[in-house]
Amino acid sequence: MKRAAAPLGRLLRHARGHRAAIRRGVLWSITNKILDIAPPFLIGLAVNIVTEREHSALAALGVPDPVDQVTVLGGLTVLIWVLESVTEYLADITWRNLAQTLQHELRIDAYAHVQDLEMAWFEERSSGGLMSVLNDDINQLERFLDGGANDLVQVATTALVIGALYFVMVPPDVAVWAVLPIPFIVWGSIRFQRRLEPRYADVRERVGLLNARLSNNIGGIATIKSFTAETHEVAGLQRESDDYRRSNRDAIRYSSAFSPLIRMLIVVGFTGMLIQGGRLALAGELDVGLYSVAVFLTQRLLWPLTALGRTLDLYQRAMASAARVLDLMATEPGIRDGGAGLGSGAVRGEVVFEGVSFAYGNGVPVIDGLDLTAPAARTTAVVGATGSGKTTLVKLLLRFHDVTAGRVLVDGRDVRELDLDALRGVVGLVSQDVFLFHGTVRENIAYGRRDATEAEISAAAKVAEAHEFIMALPEGYDTVVGERGQKLSGGQRQRLSIARAVLKDPPVLVLDEATSAVDNETEAAIQRSLDHLAVGRTMIVIAHRLSTIRHAHAIHVLDAGRLVESGRHEELLARDGVYAMLWKVQTGELMHTGGRRPAEDWRNAR
Repeated sequence: MKRAAAPLGRLLRHARGHRAAIRRGVLWSITNKILDIAPPFLIGLAVNIVTEREHSALAALGVPDPVDQVTVLGGLTVLIWVLESVTEYLADITWRNLAQTLQHELRIDAYAHVQDLEMAWFEERSSGGLMSVLNDDINQLERFLDGGANDLVQVATTALVIGALYFVMVPPDVAVWAVLPIPFIVWGSIRFQRRLEPRYADVRERVGLLNARLSNNIGGIATIKSFTAETHEVAGLQRESDDYRRSNRDAIRYSSAFSPLIRMLIVVGFTGMLIQGGRLALAGELDVGLYSVAVFLTQRLLWPLTALGRTLDLYQRAMASAARVLDLMATEPGIRDGGAGLGSGAVRGEVVFEGVSFAYGNGVPVIDGLDLTAPAARTTAVVGATGSGKTTLVKLLLRFHDVTAGRVLVDGRDVRELDLDALRGVVGLVSQDVFLFHGTVRENIAYGRRDATEAEISAAAKVAEAHEFIMALPEGYDTVVGERGQKLSGGQRQRLSIARAVLKDPPVLVLDEATSAVDNETEAAIQRSLDHLAVGRTMIVIAHRLSTIRHAHAIHVLDAGRLVESGRHEELLARDGVYAMLWKVQTGELMHTGGRRPAEDWRNAR
């Protein structure tokens, strides 16, 4: 997606619900800066009192005695300093709270949007790069709003207020020197901004790649260690980090040049005002007090602009991050919710694949013209070699992907017409790739039914043959399983996954290699439990271990995305086809011949 040209405008539109807070922040920042400008005037009044005494500015306001004038000046000074401190506090908490609120809302909104995107989108992106956007880029925005926004408002206030006051208080030939650098500073800021924008966009891209590398390596640390690839991975990370450093260095070279150039412009204006104002004061054409005010105001006007480089740098980093976050949120989901329910009656659970074809992004067909029916309240098995399209059927049923041709039906309704929550609510999935969340055993089992009772959780664990090992854990059901369940064995994770699906109690239960990570004894125990669970429920079992599906009501054999055989176990063995070949390979009656598919083995064997 092409990046929009004005990320600030897009960010403000996204934050339109906080306009009142933004206005308060701007108001407090302006008020604070006006009060901050006041001390030079107090100094000018002090000089005016000392030099003019009974004829000073305060005397004209009704305070003739110089001692009283000094007292009034002291009280005015205290009042201004107190008000300045109060408005600084109010501006600070307003901007910082706004930064925290926007950071929170952006992260939640972006994450919620990401969850609505289709699986194909995730398959094309790294989790580390996505984490970089959801965390680091949003934090970058928070850093700018935390202080940079206040700085920009105050710099603009300083330029406008002091610039106007100069032309009111002092002769134009003095005032012009003070404001002369400002147009050049503004012009230079715009030029620097344009040059910095693509550089910081590249920095954000590089940090995303770096985070992706780190996330990938940490996730694969066991593989790295087992292949003693630590040195290789450090070298790879060093390349990514060095690219990030070079990208930052390019941006830093430009951003660092800004402040020195600004100082050169400032010194011209300050020196010109100092000399011209001094000549007029010596000639008696400019009041000494006003000259003092002009000198101090010039400092207040121009020297803060030297910090504009740092603020501009922070702004450009934030806008590069904003563009990435908002581009992510502008990504349109490829799979739309159909909106229709499955009706008010009970879901029977009949699943039909009708003329289904499907290809992933590379265009190579994975499923080709498949017709397959899983009758309600029956156990249907799908077998075939790796890559034959078995797991893809599960993704199409759950609408992780949409078919490229044909239809997938549940109780006669096309899944593309259905509400996604309704569809996925009636299907329970136990995947070969078990994912457990960092939390307790109880929380992981109850993930699909958070209102489940202790008795229901325990009963589901018993069905999955998990209760016994859970009770042997240090804290039983309160044991924390670790990230991705790393504190448990593969078989234990698999049994918790089965318990999670059992507790959901769906009309359709899909087991995708559900017993692939358990030993033979546990597999037999789980199989007995699943036999009881299958009563009155649609079961779709995808398996490599043919022993687990030999009692299925129907077995369908896939090869290269096509249905090549269907029948019961005994019928398929008697047919002596692909299924019989797979059975003989698994039972040791026949050795598999390497790279060919079972159908090729069968044809060659005959």
